[in-house]
Amino acid sequence: MARDYNGRLRLKPVRDQVIVITGATSGIGLATAREAARRGARLVLAARGAEALERLRTELATRGCDAVAVPADVGREEDVKRIAMRAAEHFGNFDTWVNNAGVTIYGPLTEISLEDQRRLFDTDFWGVVHGSRVAVEHLRRHGGALINIGSVTCDHAVPLQGIYSAAKHAVKAYTDALRMELACEEAPVSVTLVKPASIDTPFCRHAKNYLPVQPRNPPPLYSPRVAADAILFCAETPRSEVVVGGAAELASMLARAAPRTAERLMQETLFDLQLTDTPAYDTGHCNLHGPGDELDERGSYRLGGSSGVAERSLYTRATLDSDPDALADIAGRVARTFWRLGHRPRWRPGQRH
Repeated sequence: MARDYNGRLRLKPVRDQVIVITGATSGIGLATAREAARRGARLVLAARGAEALERLRTELATRGCDAVAVPADVGREEDVKRIAMRAAEHFGNFDTWVNNAGVTIYGPLTEISLEDQRRLFDTDFWGVVHGSRVAVEHLRRHGGALINIGSVTCDHAVPLQGIYSAAKHAVKAYTDALRMELACEEAPVSVTLVKPASIDTPFCRHAKNYLPVQPRNPPPLYSPRVAADAILFCAETPRSEVVVGGAAELASMLARAAPRTAERLMQETLFDLQLTDTPAYDTGHCNLHGPGDELDERGSYRLGGSSGVAERSLYTRATLDSDPDALADIAGRVARTFWRLGHRPRWRPGQRH
């Protein structure tokens, strides 16, 4: 694969690529699949739900996209190998692999069963490991991009999502180490970690919930299309790490600069910001141990009002375009948003449900 004058890899335009996306039937994965199809990419779509996958493949086919659907559980290495085999059979190979599949659990760490915690790691960490190993085996030969989806929780833990935070910390360490090893051997593989802030996806609705109330993503929230745009940018432009949403960068900066202060701030705000007034109920959509049948990008938030969703992130756009003035402007907006959020929490671990 060719390199530019700075020695960086030159990746193909999205329109000329075959892109593998795991977790393709929901949230960020679904938004990325639809946007990649709109830009002319050919797609290998993977998720556990065969019915939802086929509906997505049919939808994209009506728009002229050549896509194949591969039902797979990324927690099983043999399933991930099958994704690559199907890509090779149908397209000859692939250019970008996006490890996006993920699940979460809400609840105090001491109350979550070990079975559920291990299952989360199967998907959120081992799914990334399986996908990375399979992808690199192919990309070493002809070059391309590996994109792992992390989270703002890669840099700091979030209470009530402790096991999810632990898995994302592990994803960051694995991705960073893999990038260094491949660079040392001069492999033609771009390795990127994408770290989204709170994104308006069905994430909460699909979560396993141990709380006495329904959970929510803490504001400010961003559209999944913001994350999709960042992912596809990295499919064309080598980057080590991209943060999606100014809120994620602000939280990470605070955690690095003043860890004790950051921890105290999160302790005082993030319990309440993840709780609703709605009693917990069984939605039937928990996807920790099995697939869902929905095909939804968005969650329960709507535009307008205090729970509005940002349809773009000037911070992320500025990061990709390297515009420091825009970065400063967005950092100020995010800081003001956080300033307005703190109020007394409704519930703490250890209290009776």
